[in-house]
Amino acid sequence: MRKLLLSIGLLTSTLGFSQVSDCSQLFISEYVEGWGNNKALEIYNPTAADINLSGYFVARYSNGSTTATVANSVQLSGIVPAHGVFVAVLDKRDPNGVGQEAPIWDSLEVRGDGFFSPDYNVSSAFYWNGNDAVILAKGTLPTTPTTLINGANVTGFQIVDVFGKIGENPANETGSSSGNDGAWSTQFPYSSGLGVLITSDHSMIRKATIKKGVTANPSFFDPMLEYDTIPAVIVRLDANGDTLFGTSGNPILDGNWFSLGTHDCACNPASVDELNENSLMVYPNPSNGIVNVRNNGNLKSIQLVNSLGQTVNTVTNISNKQLITLDLNDLRGVYFLKITSQNGEQLLRKVILK
Repeated sequence: MRKLLLSIGLLTSTLGFSQVSDCSQLFISEYVEGWGNNKALEIYNPTAADINLSGYFVARYSNGSTTATVANSVQLSGIVPAHGVFVAVLDKRDPNGVGQEAPIWDSLEVRGDGFFSPDYNVSSAFYWNGNDAVILAKGTLPTTPTTLINGANVTGFQIVDVFGKIGENPANETGSSSGNDGAWSTQFPYSSGLGVLITSDHSMIRKATIKKGVTANPSFFDPMLEYDTIPAVIVRLDANGDTLFGTSGNPILDGNWFSLGTHDCACNPASVDELNENSLMVYPNPSNGIVNVRNNGNLKSIQLVNSLGQTVNTVTNISNKQLITLDLNDLRGVYFLKITSQNGEQLLRKVILK
């Protein structure tokens, strides 16, 4: 028993855990472990000021490991707006990739604000499976790949959130022998393979009542304590609610990423939640030319902006219109919708036009 307690104490001290107050620090608002290379973290900023991600990194603790190195980590970049989110996605965007290099789905790519860890041999940070623990931390990574992640080696090291339990490798489903494909589940003790495995092939969405990250390695990880869960894919339905089938005779599946890009949180001012509600339904995306914006009728304008930041078109006089249909058939590529509410709040939505 003494040796076990000593080990836990050593783990805690080397990882650099600390306490943060409510709504004062970045935390993980959504974790995506989808089919293939579809991996993403949504990072939420509960404060009233933009936060630069260059002082933060993500590290993965693989298959129950108690340690991670620089090679298991990646320095982040980008800006998380006040009361907004930044969607960080595994950088697999080559449409010609196969096998381990298979591209992420278009429907996930369009949700991404930044793309990380393109080469597994340089950084394996974003290659998690359902049985890996992931941390979001402050600090500047050293350059040597084998350097351990701890307070002695990482300048300014401070963990601000932990997903999973470091040092625990949850089991596969009872009766399964599929190797390292385990995940934390819905049934206590959450790591035994009992219940439904929900940190694999699922997205985990932080509950709106959560106001800060987990800064100490939990004694056990109950994924449903702070998160809600949705499956990685959904079956496409027609207007009558019937399943649509492809030419192979199998149901057509869509990536279930619709929750990425906004986060409902008790830290949000009322105006932010109102705009988030307005902008949650931008569909279809990717689109062949027609894009719908469903809202509660409180929008002032929608600007279409290209990748160079140039305004291509502006739609006004849309107050009290709950469904706005944009005809973009003459455009191709990546564009942004800058959506402005009646009270001046703004939100960007990326759209891919094919």
